[in-house]
Amino acid sequence: MFTGIVKDIGRIVGIKDLSDSYGELSGLHLCLEPSNLKLENIKLGDSIAVNGACMTVVDICQRYFYIDVSAESLSCTVGFDNLNSIVNLETSLTINNNGIDGHLIYGHVDCIGKVVKFSSVGESRELVIILPVDFSKFVAYKGSIAVNGISLTINKVVDDVDGCLIKINVIPHTMKETNLCFLRDNDLVNIEIDTIARYVARMMEYTAKNQ
Repeated sequence: MFTGIVKDIGRIVGIKDLSDSYGELSGLHLCLEPSNLKLENIKLGDSIAVNGACMTVVDICQRYFYIDVSAESLSCTVGFDNLNSIVNLETSLTINNNGIDGHLIYGHVDCIGKVVKFSSVGESRELVIILPVDFSKFVAYKGSIAVNGISLTINKVVDDVDGCLIKINVIPHTMKETNLCFLRDNDLVNIEIDTIARYVARMMEYTAKNQ
């Protein structure tokens, strides 16, 4: 489990195709180079959120660590098949963490969003993302959402027939400490909805069916 407070940014420096003998993609084996993350504090089998997706460390060598991204994960995420991509990194929560600064995140990406506009508003920037229409019920004004693994607060929600627009204020600190500074209009991002919203929607759906 994670909080959405990014600890470091890293770079994908190696990609190995794990296609089987029939040519069907079964995943990717990635080599990542963190910027400041101390690898001596990480061991094999640890969970690390990479752009918001929970991944398992399968190897560590010198200043690199390695993960295997399954075909299932590739089908619902973006950003893992581009060499030299800059990714957000967060190590998992431990029982001795003092406080939770973001919100609880599982690292299970729900959908892919598209950046409609990313523009300056004073010292901050306004990030506008369109989500698939099926995910409209999971977002709300002042609610939390994870974008590429970053815990962010929704400032406005606009429902549309083509999807759901969410507007987010990104402060300078977040721009400096994450890979959001590389985002451009029309880029795709990994989205994880708030856990509470997921359960509330399920309870309402179940109640409506059984009334």
